[in-house]
Amino acid sequence: MKKITNGLVAGLFAVSLVAPGLALAKGADYGPPKKVTKWVFQPCFDSSDAGWGSGLVPWVKAVEEATKGTVKIKLEPAGAITSGSEAFAATAAGMVDGYAGWATVYGGDMPEGFLAFGMAMGANNYRDAWAAMWGDPKYRIGDIIQKAANDRNLQWVGWTSQGPNAAFTTYPVAKMEDFQGKKMRAGGPQALFHQAMGGSPVSLNAGDIYTAIKLGTIDGTYWDTGGIDDMAFQEVIKYAVMPGWCPSQHQEIYVNLDQWNALNQWQRDQINEIFESTYFETSRLHAQGVTHALQVLTEAGGEVIHLPEEEVKRIRQVSIEKVWPQVAAKSEGNKKGVELWTEFLKDIGELE
Repeated sequence: MKKITNGLVAGLFAVSLVAPGLALAKGADYGPPKKVTKWVFQPCFDSSDAGWGSGLVPWVKAVEEATKGTVKIKLEPAGAITSGSEAFAATAAGMVDGYAGWATVYGGDMPEGFLAFGMAMGANNYRDAWAAMWGDPKYRIGDIIQKAANDRNLQWVGWTSQGPNAAFTTYPVAKMEDFQGKKMRAGGPQALFHQAMGGSPVSLNAGDIYTAIKLGTIDGTYWDTGGIDDMAFQEVIKYAVMPGWCPSQHQEIYVNLDQWNALNQWQRDQINEIFESTYFETSRLHAQGVTHALQVLTEAGGEVIHLPEEEVKRIRQVSIEKVWPQVAAKSEGNKKGVELWTEFLKDIGELE
């Protein structure tokens, strides 16, 4: 019987983060400072990405409101200051103050980002993902990621589920064997998954995907479902294969640790307190985007394929046997995180 995870241990996350500051709260200086801190953020994407309006912008507004205007954040698109692939490292180095993206651009700069991004065939929805990452004290995978971020001069300050990262193809898929030999644009954890399915992952810049599919160079792409209409993929693909390789893909937000520590305790507490609320709000916004994007696809003549439950179980088992060990091997933190993800899925009845 599956364990109900929605609403697990409400408030524990906020309390755990804020508690150190509560001891200082009685001090006369605890509260909004007179100085306004101005940060510049550059994510690894631009304003056309679904993560901009449904993920990053709501978080920025919540931070500015929670800190009573004492923290102001200016958003710049990828390429404005540094390239999207270099933005994570640039934030750690202090070239920019904040970053948003996925698995630290697929885990190259911080392997533990894989745990935050979402495991292959891992959590089925954002509520389960929250329970494993922060909500249930039995798991707290988020603590592993936060330590890795701190070790790289960063503070993890925001998180959002973008819904399924699915396969968008020119060919129908009824079982995992249908991926065999197919060339799919796939990066990082997506590539590990597609290779495990017997396919051929292809590395491409986002701007080249549309043309590559249209020319037949590749047979499709893995992408966050809510963002396919932004990329006009409905014009060149025929099928959306759900639940995708990652049923609940996530995007992270980081702040340079020196800039974070320069805030007073009250400001840090205020930002920590909106971590949970912005997670659920932005995840809800992305869920709406998923519904809209799939509607756009069907109206364009495409088809949404929902794999049967038994096939999902098969794909999950292969993912855990072939993909998860590769993630675990990337660092000691990943090894522990994969163990906790496995334990979590067993506890909620997704694994035997």
